[in-house]
Amino acid sequence: MTEAKAPYARGGSAKDASVEEAGLRFEVDGEIATITLARPDKRNAQTFATWSALARIGENLPEQVRVVVVNGEGPSFSAGIDLRMFTPEGVPGQGSFGSVARQDQASFDSTVERAQQGFLWLRRPEIVSIAAVQGHAIGAGFQLALACDLRIVADDVKFCMKEPALGLVPDLTGTKPLVDLVGLAKATDLCLTARVVEAEEAYRIGLAERVVTPGELAQAVQEKAAQLLSTNRDAAAATKRLLRGAPGRTLEEQCAAERAEQGLRIKALFARGE
Repeated sequence: MTEAKAPYARGGSAKDASVEEAGLRFEVDGEIATITLARPDKRNAQTFATWSALARIGENLPEQVRVVVVNGEGPSFSAGIDLRMFTPEGVPGQGSFGSVARQDQASFDSTVERAQQGFLWLRRPEIVSIAAVQGHAIGAGFQLALACDLRIVADDVKFCMKEPALGLVPDLTGTKPLVDLVGLAKATDLCLTARVVEAEEAYRIGLAERVVTPGELAQAVQEKAAQLLSTNRDAAAATKRLLRGAPGRTLEEQCAAERAEQGLRIKALFARGE
């Protein structure tokens, strides 16, 4: 993977070259950070640089941030992979899938792992991530929405896991949350048919927490962020750790995890007479 030219610095502005050149905007307003996919002329298609810049934002996220909103400029959230990556020429300065295919195994694994890091950090317990999804959320766009904790969608949303139709597999961390949300059979259907899921079905099967009109999307996300910020920060992080760990634990193990987290909270709140 080709890195953007300059590292994204903690506290840097939205005009930092590594973010802007990758087609992203990053803004922080108090405890809320907003990441905007900002290539509307390309329906916010993603490239190697997109994924590297997302990873760098996560690595340098200001400590005060509690809520991260991911959205797309224009009528689409993200149409998925930039199709130039399938051509011999690739994306200028970034290469193509053909150049990645010629890497040795260690380099290939590093390339994919770096891309995955751009999505994995959105699950961290100390933040809650919200995908504000309108229009197309195809392939990598669908996976970016799945990487977030919550999805609020416009009623024109079109989710599609396109990779198998292109001869690829979804490798941007999307397969596990998809199975966790909708179950194995439904996830198999969605991936292996590459069919489109629109708003009503997305809400019914658990892909979306709320459906609104496109004009209401920003306000709905703002309201949800305010609700999330109304809870105790440390308790919210501890609760998210419990919830994310629950599917991999037995009931007895989950009870033990609850006891451990509650012990820390009660000691923090009351051990000194607070």
